[in-house]
Amino acid sequence: MSIFERRESQVQSYAKSFPVVFDKAQGATLTDENGNKFIDFLAGAGSLNYGHNDPDMREALIEYLGSGGITHGLDMHTRAKAAFLNAFEQYILEPRKLDYVLQFTGPTGANAVEAALKLARKVTGRSNVISFTNGFHGVTLGALATTGNEHHRGAAGVDMPGSSTMPYDGYLGKDLDSTEYLDRALGDPSSGVDLPAAVIVECVQGEGGLTAARIDWLQNLEKVCRRHDVLLIVDDIQAGCGRTGTFFSFEPAGIKPDMVTLSKSLSGYGLPFAVTLINRDLDIWEPGEHNGTFRGNNHAFVTATVALEKFWQDDSFAKGVKDKGEKLLSGFKAIQENYADQVVELRGRGMMRGIVVESGDLASRIVEESFKRGLVIETSGAHGEVVKCLASLTITDKELARGLDILNQAFDAAINAGNSNLIAAE
Repeated sequence: MSIFERRESQVQSYAKSFPVVFDKAQGATLTDENGNKFIDFLAGAGSLNYGHNDPDMREALIEYLGSGGITHGLDMHTRAKAAFLNAFEQYILEPRKLDYVLQFTGPTGANAVEAALKLARKVTGRSNVISFTNGFHGVTLGALATTGNEHHRGAAGVDMPGSSTMPYDGYLGKDLDSTEYLDRALGDPSSGVDLPAAVIVECVQGEGGLTAARIDWLQNLEKVCRRHDVLLIVDDIQAGCGRTGTFFSFEPAGIKPDMVTLSKSLSGYGLPFAVTLINRDLDIWEPGEHNGTFRGNNHAFVTATVALEKFWQDDSFAKGVKDKGEKLLSGFKAIQENYADQVVELRGRGMMRGIVVESGDLASRIVEESFKRGLVIETSGAHGEVVKCLASLTITDKELARGLDILNQAFDAAINAGNSNLIAAE
């Protein structure tokens, strides 16, 4: 048995899908210990938007380490933190006319969500939170209460009160705007839905299956929140940092959430880092009221600053992401045409896209066949039925085309294998 089999918990998941020992990575390529190379359409589950080992971030981090810079500083002021805050203000907040203060939470996205939920309840004095079908916000208990997936919820072993679930955009059909139902429920004292402290939403659902909310749905959701004096929290942990073609996924809708949670690609380098962005008027925390030993990762401050300076000084990077997103969509449409009987629909926005197939079993076979051919990709959705692409935003056109070619081959192999199994069973 390998050391992984002997000593690592069965809770591991990605390792079961990709049973090799990875050794090195660069850009959009992973290399295992035997020198085999894989195109990476997973990108750390969206934590590596700028690819593996960006050279400028790496050099800045090496220089910082060599200088004896602060590694761990709780929430004390450091040179690295100041540089990050200045860059985030200059390149992200001010161009978008957003006046958020930043709360450095523990290093995970779930902790940023926990902070947002706690603050919303503290501000409003209400306990209920509205979340949406197929939403995913983390697996700590507070965040898990707003997460829809029963696989994750079932692992808690306790009841999780404090959240009411509403239908996400399209859940009840494309012709029905579910924000109208939410508006009606919040305005009716006999609806059975307690007036919430906040609504938490993903503009594009990552783990839930790549459903992208329509722009007018997001706009109407903000109006409903304002009408009922309910705070709006956008969870941009997976969809943020440029993934959908703009730094924040909510930008095309022109809305201004009361709070935004960020993590995953915020560090730019795959380092643990999370923040909760808070409307300045809502920042009523008492010192240390929500804290954590590892709030504020100085190494992540260094690489995040480089990411902001390198990619977000103007809109050229975002335009490139949108262009690649169109290429990705074109590739997905070609697969849809080739396998019309098995592909249900295409979902997503920008470089956050998925192919919905007829079953989770087929999606799993596609992932397996992709890996055999040198492509790392995952599934998502309520039944694992969505083949989900989160390729790095810096992937070259050549790598993207090669990955799509492998995916097309994997579809063919997986479908043929399924047909062979059916014939054998008969």
